[in-house]
Amino acid sequence: MTEPSEATAAAEPRAPGGPADTPPAATGPRSVTTRATLAGVAVSALLILAIVLGSRMLRNFDSALLPYAVATVFLAFGVAYRYTVWISAPGARRLFKQGWRSLFSYENFRRAPTALPKMIATYLGFQKFLGARSHARWAAHQLIFWGCILAALITFPLTWGWFTFTSGSGSGPGYEMRIWGFKILGFDSLNVLGWLMFHGLDIAAVLVIPGASYFLWRRMKDRGAATGQRFAYDLVPLIALIVISVTGLLLTFSSIFLHGGGYQFLAILHMVSVVFTLIYIPFGKFFHIVQRPAAVGMQLFKYTGRKDDEVFACRRCEEPIDTGPYVENLRGTMRDLRLDFDSWAEYCPRCKRVLRGSAYLSHVKKGFK
Repeated sequence: MTEPSEATAAAEPRAPGGPADTPPAATGPRSVTTRATLAGVAVSALLILAIVLGSRMLRNFDSALLPYAVATVFLAFGVAYRYTVWISAPGARRLFKQGWRSLFSYENFRRAPTALPKMIATYLGFQKFLGARSHARWAAHQLIFWGCILAALITFPLTWGWFTFTSGSGSGPGYEMRIWGFKILGFDSLNVLGWLMFHGLDIAAVLVIPGASYFLWRRMKDRGAATGQRFAYDLVPLIALIVISVTGLLLTFSSIFLHGGGYQFLAILHMVSVVFTLIYIPFGKFFHIVQRPAAVGMQLFKYTGRKDDEVFACRRCEEPIDTGPYVENLRGTMRDLRLDFDSWAEYCPRCKRVLRGSAYLSHVKKGFK
């Protein structure tokens, strides 16, 4: 049971200038912006160099795909910039370091050699944590996830000139797939493998459309989802995915059934939607795609703590809260931020609410007449 003095201290207002009002010792915003900008420039420059070298000094680079390539350079800059800003915050920085430390720990590998591949498969690949919330949401997210992964694996190498398809006769049906100028395999465009090779983006679109449509429908119909949603943050990404997928399918439809009718307009619309989405990724909801892999290290950090039976119990009800190292990490983050109530990390959520309510009744409400 907590001492009364702790609850009292949590409820009483603090005088200005006290420990809780002291600004956290953090890097200045200018230095963070400078480091983030330098990181963005460096990553963008490396990508440009990789495009030049990977396309064999631009010999395999398709100039018609230049807008897409430029958009990926902006994407690289934005991701590096925002990622640097993100991990500059005390809480994210501490979790980031602990995650990487757990990821490269030989001791963790020795104790749980299968933990990392299992977490990559379940946490990143199949996202089982979403299934606990809703099977429909999990299925829709899986459709979007695997559709986007397939589209990225095809689009980015093609855009950068790393991936080429060549035909000795100029019009097929025999083609060679080359990566960085080296022949990987030959195939006939008229057989099943050839059809899959040339329609990979169509398959990705067919996966993405129902998944994105479900979330868009849910955003419009579900009262809980609609309550706190923002158009630019929650709806624009879904609309962008649907527009990209639909225009991509229409390009195929135009070339096969309309003999190229309307192809130019559809190609421009498709290009604009793709370029917009690529530039939007670092600064919108899609940024969680970049953040999610970093969470694997943190999950490993918590998992190995449980493996060693380092479970921390609530000081009041003695119910397990989380692993001991994780609770200590949370306390360290609070100390970094100078929040001055890091001891509250030792209580479960229910006991925190009880203690806050008790302190309010004992030390605040009694002052009202």
